[in-house]
Amino acid sequence: MKGGLMSEIRSVALALAVISSLVQPAHAGTQTAELSSQKSHSTRAAQLLVQSSDNVNKVTGVKINFTDKGIEIILESANAEALKPVNNNQGNSYIADIPNAVLALPEGGNFTQNNPAPGIVSISVTQANSNSLRVTVIGEGSLPNTELFDSDQGLIFAVTPIGSATKPQQPTQAVAQVTGVKLNPTNNGLEIILTTPDGEKLPVLPKTEGNTYIIEINSAQLRLPSGGTFRQEKPIAGVSEITVTNSDANTIRMAVIGVDSIPKVELFDSDQGLIFGVASAASSTQAQTQPQTPTEPTQPSASDEPIELTVTGEKDEYRVQDSSTATKIDVPLRDIPASVQVIPKEIIQDRQVVKLNELADNVSGVRRQETYGGLSSQGYFIRGFETGFETLRNGFKDFGFISPRDVSSIERVEFLKGPASILYGSISSPGGVVNTITKQPLLDPFYQINGTIGSDDFYRTSIDLTGPLLENRSALYRLNLAYENADSFRDFVNNESTYVGPIITVKAGENTDITFGYEYQKYDYTFDRGFPNNSRVVFDLPISRFLGEPNLNRGEFTSNNFTYLLESKFGYNNNWKFRQGFNVLNVSGSAGGVQANSINEDGLTASREYRVSNDESNNISFQNEISGKFNTGSIRHNILVGLELSNYSFQYDYYQGNIADLDIFNPVYGAQAESVERAFFEEYGGNNIALYFQNLVEITPNLKLLAGGRFDWNDSFYRDLQTRTTTNETSDSKFSPRVGIVYQPTDSTSMYGSWTNSFNPQIFGRSINEEAFKPETAEQFEVGIKQEFIDKRLSATLAYFDITKNNVLTTDPTDSDFQIQTGEQKSSGVELDVVGEILPGWKIIGTYTYTNAFVSEDNDPTLVNNRLAGVPYNSASLWTTYQLQKGNLQGLGLGFGLVYVGQRESGIPNNVKIPSYLRTDASVFYKRDNWRVGVNIKNLFDTKYYESQGFYIVPAAPFTVLGTVSFEF
Repeated sequence: MKGGLMSEIRSVALALAVISSLVQPAHAGTQTAELSSQKSHSTRAAQLLVQSSDNVNKVTGVKINFTDKGIEIILESANAEALKPVNNNQGNSYIADIPNAVLALPEGGNFTQNNPAPGIVSISVTQANSNSLRVTVIGEGSLPNTELFDSDQGLIFAVTPIGSATKPQQPTQAVAQVTGVKLNPTNNGLEIILTTPDGEKLPVLPKTEGNTYIIEINSAQLRLPSGGTFRQEKPIAGVSEITVTNSDANTIRMAVIGVDSIPKVELFDSDQGLIFGVASAASSTQAQTQPQTPTEPTQPSASDEPIELTVTGEKDEYRVQDSSTATKIDVPLRDIPASVQVIPKEIIQDRQVVKLNELADNVSGVRRQETYGGLSSQGYFIRGFETGFETLRNGFKDFGFISPRDVSSIERVEFLKGPASILYGSISSPGGVVNTITKQPLLDPFYQINGTIGSDDFYRTSIDLTGPLLENRSALYRLNLAYENADSFRDFVNNESTYVGPIITVKAGENTDITFGYEYQKYDYTFDRGFPNNSRVVFDLPISRFLGEPNLNRGEFTSNNFTYLLESKFGYNNNWKFRQGFNVLNVSGSAGGVQANSINEDGLTASREYRVSNDESNNISFQNEISGKFNTGSIRHNILVGLELSNYSFQYDYYQGNIADLDIFNPVYGAQAESVERAFFEEYGGNNIALYFQNLVEITPNLKLLAGGRFDWNDSFYRDLQTRTTTNETSDSKFSPRVGIVYQPTDSTSMYGSWTNSFNPQIFGRSINEEAFKPETAEQFEVGIKQEFIDKRLSATLAYFDITKNNVLTTDPTDSDFQIQTGEQKSSGVELDVVGEILPGWKIIGTYTYTNAFVSEDNDPTLVNNRLAGVPYNSASLWTTYQLQKGNLQGLGLGFGLVYVGQRESGIPNNVKIPSYLRTDASVFYKRDNWRVGVNIKNLFDTKYYESQGFYIVPAAPFTVLGTVSFEF
């Protein structure tokens, strides 16, 4: 334990040192600027929390009164004498900063008044930072005289403009008021309507910053009934957020933030005001096949022809800026107090991923877990713990163990690290959860066909079709089809897969969409579990060696997945949403044959058994959620409340028999199974009712708090269907809380900390007195920093985590046929993820992980300090591509990848270690107009390496070539 403890201390020190080096420059700069006007103000997150409670004075109203000399500005406050302004005048602007004060107007937002009196251009009272108010009075010709008074009403600023009595007011352009912001859907995306009668008079100045298109509208102010800010998240595909705010007393700032690229925006004039047309991701992509440069801004005209303000820039395809898995609402990743990594379809394409668990190479803290005899399902080790093959499909649970998955319909895969019971209930792994998000229908027609040929007679084709079903686009569809047929580097092994995935979305109302989805997949394959993990002699075998029987080993599973989803927006600016989802997933089939359970003591032969299991799993989920946004004073709330009903079951009819041993170095096949009989016919499952709630509180623009919890009531069972008896039946109720905080000292830095919990009912073990076991529980503490670089084109996440898993079943020392709950497992480590675009066309995704995962308590003292299976101390990866942006070879690209995985234990007890490896991948591709051709080489240098299944050692593929051609229409 001492060595492990010292390793953990070194890990913490390393994490804190790196975090300090990243944060210190930005923090120091911020602190210096604030000290110039507020000597006692602190920007430390802990102190901010203290200052934002008892020591902060609230200004609850702002009034303007006219006087003989000018005007009075009254800041209404119950504790006016505590308001201590500090002057910081600049030019014609009188500026007073008031520390330890917050603006809490009934309508929220800031206060602005333009041209309140002759000689005064504007007055504004704003929240300068999280703990300080700023009063700004801009004089027309010179700095106005200002005196301070205290009264029962509050703090009074008496303002006298210089020369106002003798000097006539100079003519100025009237400031137009924008009284409303509306979003209307269009055929190509949406319209942003700024309601004003003076739209044709307003100068519009566009500019871009990263993926954000910014429009500044001079001589205008936003005067909404709800305050001075409009914001809408995820309005259409390709746009993550639209905001409209007052940037100063005379300018409106509108920002349209693209998901992967700069959005395309057009300007129109109308009687309603200014109209900005924003194209959806699909429309923008199809309209422009060549990169262009931004055009010069033009003044709006009264004609009906659109004035184009910008064009699509280079795509930052690898970097995804938001995620729904961690919070079930669309939130920027930098605002989430957790490590969340999103792998988009572009990485899947560039790496030519065939099985989804290959994506473990691109996420820190995640390793691939080999599946059920080679089935194309998802298995992972996350932060040291097995997922048990349990994953999510669009937020619905998938048992996973016998569920095949195809990559053709996947839009992206989201990895949420750490316990996830707060939103998803009982989770088998406290290490994290993986959510696959499927492609959704698009407004504009899009057709794609792909064909791949590769090593070991690999053949695959896929088709992706989407577009409107009706001319008015009130109904959309998407259809994904895929077929795969392949042999293997393993002797006698092959597979065949057929996938069909239609989705239809119907617009049931102006703000209501209903989606129906169905997935069918049939996967036929050779059942092959690799090598036993009890002897190192298996590393001397050819990686192609098959230890089963060619005529007996077979598996086939059929998956049917149906999903219904209703989403309806309501309330002011559609800030509220009701979501209802229903999902039914059924998977059935059989798998088996001959598997080698151990290498005999002679080191030459394998002890084998014959086994066949007929399996069926069912997952049924019904989710109802309401989410919305509202303000309480200056604090913004993003809330979620949900109710989920679910049922799950797994049934297996298992047969066993005897079969002859096999010479592993000189195998002779053809043995037949003997004495085959039913060993088990059992079913387990349960019913679950859950109520969950969550609030993402924006205390200040740079300080956010995420808090929530979930109540689960779970009834589980374990039945022997052969004897019609119930082996185990439990009823559990559990509350799973989560708390996290995010502090953002700059707009490119996020520091966070969180505490999360999870639980998992115990239905497989048996106690000697037949008492039910308590649920397995886990607790995690995590701290980290998220940093953006290179004009926010590149992002990095550095995290330290510490997880403790309790109530682990261990063998009863009085009777080995039973268990007791005294086990504990721990995992801690440091993770680093980097993703984005270094230069136009040069994309990168890289990881590093240090993990110390071990058994901390067990009845068997020889198992204490044993490392958990399949988890290395150190692992790292890099994948990068570069595509030429101009010239005769424009569209030509190269890809290069490295994957390092350290030595791992093959199982518990730690008897056999799996060797470390360094694998190299490469690719070359050419993309032009509507077609793409590429060649991927996996394991370029033919490295011999192995993966873990937890009980078996599975050889990995040698040098492999895949060639792909795709066309878009």
